[in-house]
Amino acid sequence: MKAKWMVAVMMFAACVLSSCGGGKKQAQNAEEAVSAMSIDDVMAKAAGLVEQEVTIEGVCSHTCSHGAKKMFLVGSDDSKTLRVEAGELGAFDTKVVNNIVTVKGVIKEERIDEAYLVDWENRLKNQTAEKHGNEEGEGGCDTEKNSRGETANTEEGRIADFRTKIAAEKAATGKEYLSFYHVVATSYEINE
Repeated sequence: MKAKWMVAVMMFAACVLSSCGGGKKQAQNAEEAVSAMSIDDVMAKAAGLVEQEVTIEGVCSHTCSHGAKKMFLVGSDDSKTLRVEAGELGAFDTKVVNNIVTVKGVIKEERIDEAYLVDWENRLKNQTAEKHGNEEGEGGCDTEKNSRGETANTEEGRIADFRTKIAAEKAATGKEYLSFYHVVATSYEINE
C-alpha cells in the first residue's frame, strides 16, 4: 500500500513539474511577444538604443522598389516611420507590405552634417550620387523622405533643407548635425 502511495505521489509530482515547465515555456513565449517594441517606442528611445539589438513590430507601408532591400514600418501615424534595411538578409519578401511585421535587428544612427552634405554635393557634380525615387529627376524615395520630414523634391533642395534644419538644431541644442535612426535586420517574419 505504501509503495502504491509513493508511486502516486511521484506521478503527481512528475505531472506538476512537466506542467510547470510548459508554463515556463508559454511564459517565455509571451514575454518574447511582449518584448517587441512598437515603432513609436523605438523612435522615442532610439538615441539610447544605438548599436543594440531590438525586436520591433509595425505595419509595413512600403518596400524599396530597387530590390526590396528596405522596408518602412509605420507607428501610430505616418509621421512615425522607421526604415528597416535587409543587410545580410539581402532583400525582404514584398508580401510584407500592408502586413504587421516583427523584425529583430540592430539600431543604427545616420548623422547628417556639413561634411555629409558637401560629399553629397560632390557626388552630384560627378554624377555618382545613388539614385532613388522617380527616374525623372525627383530626388529620393518619397517614403524615405517622409520618414525624415523632408519636403524638397530635388537633390539640391534636399541639401538646402538639411542645411536649414542643421542650423535650427545648432541654435536649439548646439548639435551641428541631424540624427536619423534605422534598423539593420537580422531576421523578420510576417505576423499572421
